[in-house]
Amino acid sequence: MELRGVEELMDLLHAGRGVHDTPGPARPRPRPGRPVTVGDPVDLHDHALQTAALLRRSHPSDKELQVAGLVHDIGHLLRPGDDAGHAGLAADAVRPLLGERVSGLVRLHVAAERYLAAASPGHGPAPRDPLAPAVPGGAMTRHEAAAFEQDPLAEDAVTLRQADDAGRVPGLYAGDMEDWRTLLELVAERSAWAGDRTSARHPRRPVPPAGPAEPAARLGAAD
Repeated sequence: MELRGVEELMDLLHAGRGVHDTPGPARPRPRPGRPVTVGDPVDLHDHALQTAALLRRSHPSDKELQVAGLVHDIGHLLRPGDDAGHAGLAADAVRPLLGERVSGLVRLHVAAERYLAAASPGHGPAPRDPLAPAVPGGAMTRHEAAAFEQDPLAEDAVTLRQADDAGRVPGLYAGDMEDWRTLLELVAERSAWAGDRTSARHPRRPVPPAGPAEPAARLGAAD
């Protein structure tokens, strides 16, 4: 599926309200010593907003990275239940509208989880540990990690993944979905312009490198 416009994408993002990327909302499960939460603690709508707001706070000039955070999990809505393929589905859907970089970051956010699992043993999608399933595909091997690091989008994909993991705080207000419409339209317009420039053999300007994401606990309302 390819998204035909920002309006269709906005409808899809709004449709994430009440939908979780694991079966059902998070629920307490008894565990010796302390209760833990299993399942995803926020729905896809709030998770998208929290992830994007974290990236806007930590990387205010990188609009494409913020938008990638907003749309990275729409594959769960395009094909419910296809957890393994959700990143590729989302990447393919947004490429014609939002461009190659946003698409590439979305595609890599699962690989970035595997990379982080290799770089930091025990890493997983907080706060679902320790009863959540293991990182899909397992931690990268040393050779896989070395190959991942060669990707020009690798650093930004890791930043997206860190915000993805942090943006799962129940009850945290991160703004309204409609607040992102103008930015989506801007990125879509720039993508269309860049496509015209590319066809005329003009390269796109480089994007500044990203740094680490800010913890969700310090987020507050999106601004």
